Amino acid sequence: MEDRQPKRLLNAHYLSETDPFRMFRHCIDGVVEVHWHEFFEMVLVLEGSGMHVLNGKGIRLAPGSLFLVTPADFHEIIPDPGSTIILYDVVFTQHVLRQELFQWLFQSSVERCYDLNEPSWTAFRTEFERMWKEQEQGLPGSEWVAQGALERILIDLARLGAGTGLDDRREGHLHPSIRTAVTYIQHHFREPLTLKHVARHAGLSPSYFSECFRRQLGIPFQIFLQDQRLQFACSLLGLTELPVTEVCLASGFRTLNHFERAFKRKYLYTPRELRGRKRFQIR
Repeated sequence: MEDRQPKRLLNAHYLSETDPFRMFRHCIDGVVEVHWHEFFEMVLVLEGSGMHVLNGKGIRLAPGSLFLVTPADFHEIIPDPGSTIILYDVVFTQHVLRQELFQWLFQSSVERCYDLNEPSWTAFRTEFERMWKEQEQGLPGSEWVAQGALERILIDLARLGAGTGLDDRREGHLHPSIRTAVTYIQHHFREPLTLKHVARHAGLSPSYFSECFRRQLGIPFQIFLQDQRLQFACSLLGLTELPVTEVCLASGFRTLNHFERAFKRKYLYTPRELRGRKRFQIR
């Protein structure tokens, strides 16, 4: 069997510093193979049906399905036999949003997939169509109109999905600086992060940041970071045939020995053993 090599889609291929936001209208009649990207992606399905596989979990797609994926996610789209999926696809970087809005919207790593009811679908579709029209016409101020529509959509999505990826008891009481750090970790965990680097991003000294992080989340910074990497690695092992060494590096670990020890401590099996016991199945 050939390795299923997840593609990584780069900002440079789709976006630029002067154009951190783009929109596409796709007709998909074949499998969009598993991939991840450096940017954020938001999709609204207009026609057709199929399966969206997000971080190893299968989710049905139909008209009115909407999902938002981050650089910490990987996914694929599988149309049903004989079906063509028509969708709007918006890609953007973090810099297209105001920092306060980004912080509020992406304060957790919860997966954002929705099946919109008729009133919601109509409202969201209107906003997507406005973005598409403004991009196609390129009138003066179009980028601001499109950005406004994008922000309204994201705010409405945040209101729809009131849950968070963090324990509610923890998330509700996070200090703004620690919340900033958590959001940063959840979207950059594959990078060589250090406590000093994240503390600087949060605007705190390393020692005070370390103390606050442990006190507010109940676990040390390094354990939280490692758990983010292990969860990603576990999904990647199930969804792909990537060699364990590549899974290790793709998940943010520097050495295979450290990765395998941490993995077995958390999941009770080595990466190879878990892959053998639990092959990927679309649910």
